[in-house]
Amino acid sequence: MEITITTPGLLFPAISLLLLAYTNRFVVLTNVIRQLSGKEDAKTQAIIRRQIASLRSRLQIIRAMQLFGVSSFFCCVVATLALFLSYIIAGKVLFGVSLVLLSISLAFSVYEIQISTNAITIEIERLDS
Repeated sequence: MEITITTPGLLFPAISLLLLAYTNRFVVLTNVIRQLSGKEDAKTQAIIRRQIASLRSRLQIIRAMQLFGVSSFFCCVVATLALFLSYIIAGKVLFGVSLVLLSISLAFSVYEIQISTNAITIEIERLDS
């Protein structure tokens, strides 16, 4: 398979947009946590505890998403550098590692979306009560 210096460069915009989306999810979660910390209603304490457990889990998953996304970006940059310096095999390997890391990041993202859906269900329960 032929690989050129532009091949890893194709991932730069995609990874950058993913990292931006991950950061936005993180910011939204921190705002939700701040809002929940202000609620002292005894009636909703059990639901708030469930939400906090979900939020804690989601924050850890988002951290993993970001870690693997940034690692993928770093490997992509190093792959580009290796190809620029004519280290073709190293460039191919690093680009492959970058793709694997990006796939792991995306898998964590899917998992976080599932947990997010469960968190919305908890919020609906609160509204029903």
